[in-house]
Amino acid sequence: MGNPIIFLLLAIVAIGSAIGMLTSHNAVHSALYLVLNFATIGVFYIVLNAPFIAMVQITVYAGAIMVLFLFVIMLLGAEQLRGVTDVHGGERFHRAVAGLLAAVLLLSSALLLFQSETPAATAPMLDTSPTALGLHLFSGYVFPFEVTGLLLLVSMIGVFIFGKTKKRGKDA
Repeated sequence: MGNPIIFLLLAIVAIGSAIGMLTSHNAVHSALYLVLNFATIGVFYIVLNAPFIAMVQITVYAGAIMVLFLFVIMLLGAEQLRGVTDVHGGERFHRAVAGLLAAVLLLSSALLLFQSETPAATAPMLDTSPTALGLHLFSGYVFPFEVTGLLLLVSMIGVFIFGKTKKRGKDA
């Protein structure tokens, strides 16, 4: 997989940026922490010898989708998050559930980390080239790929129809 020190440093950056995203009171800062997290995941893919997936991760998620998020945040004027208070004491419940889920995640991660039934060195090498990915997508997943394209087309037509403003006057 690579150098464990590099993996540890990337993991610290990814976890730190995720915590920063969750704890930031400014929505723009939160989105920028998410950009850092997406970029770190892209570097993880590079370390795992999957450069095509890494570039897709960085280009699509850290680039295009985050520009859209930042545009919507600034368009709506939601830079500063308002303090949401729960009058029914739900904040303690949410913290307890979040703590429980975090403990379960840490426990399952520790179990997977210390379980050594199959060493990682014996895992087969996969072909991660764009050609192999394209052949795999278009040979085994043609129908789901076409259904996804049809859904995107229908949603685009729906957005056009619902977003169209009616003219007043003779045409209405």
